Amino acid sequence: TYTTDSKSKEENKKTIESLYKLSVDVKKIRRLKEWVLLRDVAYVKEIAGILQEMGADETTVANILERCPEAVLHTPAEVNSQRALWQLVCQNEKQLIKLIEQFPESFFTTKYHENQKANILFFQELGLKNNIITRFLTSAPNIFHNPVKKNKSVIETLQKNYLSLGGSDANMKIWILKLLSQNPFILLHTSTTIQENLEFLQKNNFTDSEVLQLLSKLKGFIFQLTPTTMEKSMFFSKNIFKCSDEELKELVLKCPALLYYSVPVLEERFEGLLKEGISVAQIRETPMVLELTTQIVQYRIKKLSALGYDVKSGNLESLNGTKKDFEANYGKIQSKKERPIFNPVAPLHIED
Repeated sequence: TYTTDSKSKEENKKTIESLYKLSVDVKKIRRLKEWVLLRDVAYVKEIAGILQEMGADETTVANILERCPEAVLHTPAEVNSQRALWQLVCQNEKQLIKLIEQFPESFFTTKYHENQKANILFFQELGLKNNIITRFLTSAPNIFHNPVKKNKSVIETLQKNYLSLGGSDANMKIWILKLLSQNPFILLHTSTTIQENLEFLQKNNFTDSEVLQLLSKLKGFIFQLTPTTMEKSMFFSKNIFKCSDEELKELVLKCPALLYYSVPVLEERFEGLLKEGISVAQIRETPMVLELTTQIVQYRIKKLSALGYDVKSGNLESLNGTKKDFEANYGKIQSKKERPIFNPVAPLHIED
């Protein structure tokens, strides 16, 4: 928000004294954002006072100002406006101060105040819960910088496409809210990008219901791609698997990562698997394994090998899934191995 130009080349002694009184590590600010200390006007006491009013203790105030020293360059009026705005979606000031401590940069970006306000109200009207909106404010603040008109246009494009792809009116709201909560960054794209990517899939013989399926599976990340990158990734997979267009389509539906990851990423993951002695045929059988990084695959193979389980000879299902899925699978294999084999019809050898 601020330029590194400063009106004077000397540090503002009043700012530094005020920060010291609040037990703020001035050396840290000097090292990371010294330009703040060079400004002629700063509102250290006032901003600290507002934070204390909200329930922040001395340590919390110091922590916030160390992480985001530019907070003191905002006027108390700007910060109070931002406070009132965030209170629209926070349960109470205790939750608000906790969010400010975790994400001070997001809170102290007051430049887009009017857009932020209009977007918060728009998201509430749309039916997004306040806890989701607060997550957006902290983890995806850029979407609030857009004029509300732009965000509305993207949502309308998504709604229109959802219906034209065979989605029902009854499910549309749930679908949009789920998509947004999974990936709010969709709103940083233009309506044109969304349209082009969907048309690319249709041109590649994905049926309407399959396109919808991909949209849901990819959690909207498909809009971060371009027709060119998707084409390159599909061409690479087709060559590796030596398959027809129809077979490739089935593989993509099974594992959207084949569409999502760039060629260098797919190449690296294929090579990593082949180095472990896994065949292309095995990968084709379980393509979801390409969703894992090479390091994760190596770690999982090592763990399974220690139990005597050879992934080269079996299927790759045991490597798949989230960390939780893998641990559950690993636990089953481990308990199977530890369980003694008991044959109920074998004769018992009892010594006389």
